[in-house]
Amino acid sequence: MIMEVNTELRGAPIILSRSAPEFMIELFRNEVPEIEQGLLEIKSCARDAGSRAKIAVLSNDKRVDPIGTCVGVRGSRVNAVTNELGGERVDIVLWSEDPAQFVIGALAPANVSSIVVDEEKHAMDVVVDEENLAIAIGRGGQNVRLASELTGWKINIMDANESAEKQAGEQGAIRSVFMSKLDVDEEIADILIAEGFTSLEEVAYVPLQEMLEIESFDEDTVNELRTRAKDALLTMAIAKEESVEAVSQDLRDFEFNGKHLSADLISKLADGGVNTLDDLADLAIDELTDITGQTEDEAKALIMKAREHWFVGDNAPAAE
Repeated sequence: MIMEVNTELRGAPIILSRSAPEFMIELFRNEVPEIEQGLLEIKSCARDAGSRAKIAVLSNDKRVDPIGTCVGVRGSRVNAVTNELGGERVDIVLWSEDPAQFVIGALAPANVSSIVVDEEKHAMDVVVDEENLAIAIGRGGQNVRLASELTGWKINIMDANESAEKQAGEQGAIRSVFMSKLDVDEEIADILIAEGFTSLEEVAYVPLQEMLEIESFDEDTVNELRTRAKDALLTMAIAKEESVEAVSQDLRDFEFNGKHLSADLISKLADGGVNTLDDLADLAIDELTDITGQTEDEAKALIMKAREHWFVGDNAPAAE
């Protein structure tokens, strides 16, 4: 597959690839006429070239089985693609607009026990039993890595015990926030958690009727909790604004990928004691990921960009 023609270099070199996901998509297009006809779509593809790949397919015609059509009679179609790629194994996954269902399919052949979606972090905690743990992860993490690339979601594989420990830790953190910010005892905090409340925003702004349906609370208690939650959020917002104001101008003016840092990211940095560009540049990667929740690659790129001003002029001619 032609990936690039660099006309800026002498001879206009052409960059070719057999490992690109797009190459596999075109191979399937050649083998499966229904794709060319618009009856099927390949929505995404992830490859560990030469070893294993996953493609996500969708049928635009209810009469057409997307997976069976791509496999072909006795595997003829998928085998043709596999043979072209030196035996690269291909998993064909049914695409779904439901992200959780899509991830479950992408992790096949592992069976998923339960799944928790975190929209804010664009991540999912996937729980499997001991028998399926190794299958879900795959050799060298291959299965979960390809599933993550295919779906675009960060996937955390864990067993039931790890899931229970994580949930207990998260509930403990939520309980602590409720007790401190709402000035309530552990019993009240646990009732809120049991009813599905996970943040002060939910306590403050969910429809009043939903909270009045909690049997343990009367109307006065509900109104008091909502008032305390709103007051706490206001106090936190003021404190957040003050912490951001303490950030130096060089950090405010700092550009990464052509944009200034978002207000939310600056706030996280300020909360972590990072108030200047030098503070950011001086961080280790794991320190920054702990503060911002970024991936290691994102943190590394941000730190390296922040360090650029340290080396400006290093290669400049010495002044006479």
